[in-house]
Amino acid sequence: MNPAARWMLLLAMLFPPASFAGEAPATDAPLPLAGPRPDAAAIQAWQDRKFGLFIHFGLYSLPAGVWDGRRIARGYSEQIQSFAPVPIDDYEALAKRFDPKKFDPDAIVALARAAGMRFIVLTAKHHDGFAMFHTAQNRYDVVDATPYGRDVVKLLADACARAHMPFGVYYSTIDWHWMHGQYRENNDNPITPAQADFNLAQIRELMSHYGPISEVWFDMGRPTPAQSARFARAVHALQPQAMVSGRVWNHQGDFSVMGDNREPDVGMEEPWQAPASMFPDTWGYRSWQVRNDLSGKIRENIARLVRVVSAGGNYLLNIGPEGDGSVVPYEADVLRGIGAWLKPRGEAVYGTRASPFATLDFGHATLGAHTLYLFVDKPPADGVLRLPGVVDTRFGRGRVLADPRATVSPVAIDAGGASVRVEGLAGAGYMPVVALPFEGVLYVRPDAVAPGADGRVRLPAASAEHFLNTNGDGYDAPPTVYKLRWHAALAAGDYVLTVRYHATAAAARLDAWVDGHRQALALPAGEGTASLRVRRDLRAQPYAMQVELTPVAPFHKGDRLPASIDAVELAPAGAP
Repeated sequence: MNPAARWMLLLAMLFPPASFAGEAPATDAPLPLAGPRPDAAAIQAWQDRKFGLFIHFGLYSLPAGVWDGRRIARGYSEQIQSFAPVPIDDYEALAKRFDPKKFDPDAIVALARAAGMRFIVLTAKHHDGFAMFHTAQNRYDVVDATPYGRDVVKLLADACARAHMPFGVYYSTIDWHWMHGQYRENNDNPITPAQADFNLAQIRELMSHYGPISEVWFDMGRPTPAQSARFARAVHALQPQAMVSGRVWNHQGDFSVMGDNREPDVGMEEPWQAPASMFPDTWGYRSWQVRNDLSGKIRENIARLVRVVSAGGNYLLNIGPEGDGSVVPYEADVLRGIGAWLKPRGEAVYGTRASPFATLDFGHATLGAHTLYLFVDKPPADGVLRLPGVVDTRFGRGRVLADPRATVSPVAIDAGGASVRVEGLAGAGYMPVVALPFEGVLYVRPDAVAPGADGRVRLPAASAEHFLNTNGDGYDAPPTVYKLRWHAALAAGDYVLTVRYHATAAAARLDAWVDGHRQALALPAGEGTASLRVRRDLRAQPYAMQVELTPVAPFHKGDRLPASIDAVELAPAGAP
């Protein structure tokens, strides 16, 4: 996201629509839905953390993926009650044996620190309904129902507070007690009014008794829009700066959550997080999981961290402690391995912004205040790292983080962009990082479509940068497009912009933004074209005309383009 767009997003979150006495601001980014929201400082602090520890720990840790002597390979092991399936009375009986005496919250926080993690999220209640905290709503919790008798959430929250580690909780909005054993494959269970009241009471408990909460990781279920708003507002009423996950659904979250072990392949304009399990088949402890190739697993997660951070997101990596509370040694070793790589390279990760490049043939990049960081995944044979589109930027002498023996030549800039030769990367270890300081602002010319001989430019929808609404009404709800963006290599002057579209059931309107200037465009029902006259603004976008289509501003999370766009065409004004 460019700095202007980021600022507008933060401004929108700081001042939601309900805060304005008059009309909400018109921006090309979606505003949050009405209601209290974290302020800009809290949002930025959350985004700057980049790397966190997810912990799936509960009754399901005790059977460890095995029931009646059978390995339950279908589904995640934390959902063994559903996938085995296990009669509810038999599953609840696990509580009588749940005594995780080896759970060491201070050691877990120290392990997270050793991994370079900057926040922790613990499963306070999963789909089985068993609370890892002391709840007054029933006695199905770790204090009242187990020989352990201690509040696990409280123990870890206190350990995090002692270490000044931000702490968050996972809360499943479904609870199989309320479903009477009627498991749904995608856990998209509707939430009954009585269950919503129960959830609300537990949410208030979690927000009231465990100190500052950095985020609430809601998950699954298919709540109504009103229920989603109710859950989010309950969090913000008691913890104003807590970030609510998008899996509260219906666009009520403060940050988007990708699918399990997934990363986005589209533009993201709001804070987002990629949750990842150590192994794709489970999040909770699985005793028979094959754990091998430790160095490969460390590299796998370094690469995933780099990809997520270079795309502007936060990476949340999970561990699943054993039933006695101990951390699996293999998983601890993976975390320490990531930390060993990250410790001398942290400046390239924490507090950085997304890569300013669409793609790099050698790897990935992040952007600091005055430093460009290059992660070299595939070292070029000639040792030259090419940065397409870089213009009008003054670079200082670069360096390779954690390897003073490697040498970085001065950055050269030509018509194609910048390039820099790095020698000695072979000895820099896995995923070496090159730091290139620069003065002032880093300017990157976007890829732009050139006009034909007639001066016209055609911009197909397929080639646009797509911006999507995520975390709609459930896990399997498809994302929807709210913005398309293109760049055209056009000179100063006036142009006629024509939108070709289809699939509008009724007449509609959208906004066309050209170099940041907004004009409304009416679309007749059905399919066809709509045109308006626009002007190129070289001061706003000096390197290429920027064209965007959005809903009519101000628009909000969940709003979508009112038509299916086929293409945008630009022709010089007055052309036949």
